[in-house]
Amino acid sequence: MDSKKKNTISRRAFLTGAVSAAVTGGALVTTGCKGKNLLESSEAFALEFQEYFKKHYRLMNEMEREKTVSRLERLSKQKQGITVDIDTTGPLENVLYGYAFNVTRCEGYMECVAACVRENNLDRRSNMQYIRIFEMEHGQMSPDQGDGKYFHMVPREGHFYMGVQCFHCDNPPCVKACPTKATWREPDGIVVVDYDWCIGCRYCMAACPYYGRRFNWNQPEIPKEEITKKQHYLGNRKRVRGMMEKCTFCIQRSRKGKLTACVEACPTGARVFGNLLDPDSEIRFVLENKKVYRLKEDLGTDPKFWYFID
Repeated sequence: MDSKKKNTISRRAFLTGAVSAAVTGGALVTTGCKGKNLLESSEAFALEFQEYFKKHYRLMNEMEREKTVSRLERLSKQKQGITVDIDTTGPLENVLYGYAFNVTRCEGYMECVAACVRENNLDRRSNMQYIRIFEMEHGQMSPDQGDGKYFHMVPREGHFYMGVQCFHCDNPPCVKACPTKATWREPDGIVVVDYDWCIGCRYCMAACPYYGRRFNWNQPEIPKEEITKKQHYLGNRKRVRGMMEKCTFCIQRSRKGKLTACVEACPTGARVFGNLLDPDSEIRFVLENKKVYRLKEDLGTDPKFWYFID
């Protein structure tokens, strides 16, 4: 047999070996090609193969979740050279998250938007943003009437600013619209997405009355040094092209007792986040002592997002 034939492998043999490696996790090698692995990384291939057949997140038991997280962390190390810490902390007891936005304090600086992009590993190429800030004229009450693409010095005289994102409704129409049950409301009020079960049909985007959903048109591009490594499976782990994304109240932070990134970044204190079931929380103080209102309450969505004025 000549050297050319020695260093070739049939497609059938390649696929047979690849499947075997994926199932067993073993190394797939060939004596040809100067001892190099037939696959660039047989371990990465095996991990991706197992990922493809994993269950819906809600159907996984604790051990299956741990194995899934371990695979994702190893894949990140294998393919990107990045060590990430993916969390699966569930909802805490006696916690129901709520959010309030002070329209008299926001001055349209958008530090909240930038902080959200960094924290949640959003695609830099498409400039995806979960939060939108609308510049409103006095007398207007709904973002539909405002300018969400202003580009000038702020604040602008005679105007005020309203932020919108996912409102985490008690009765979310996006959940009802999803044909694969990839999105649902958790007991702590956070509406989440199992990215691996989303088919990108965008029914949830059409159903949401609050501009809360985003479709990922591109494979996310994030500078390696800017990737947030503390992640949550249902939150800011890296997504792929062709699926829906949204604000998750920074689930990787809030379920650890921290404020959301946007609240921390706001320079004017216009944003308030906390536990609605805690009578001593700031969010409860706002609801009980300020003039508050919610958008489109007639729809019966019961959003956990309020606007208020001083």
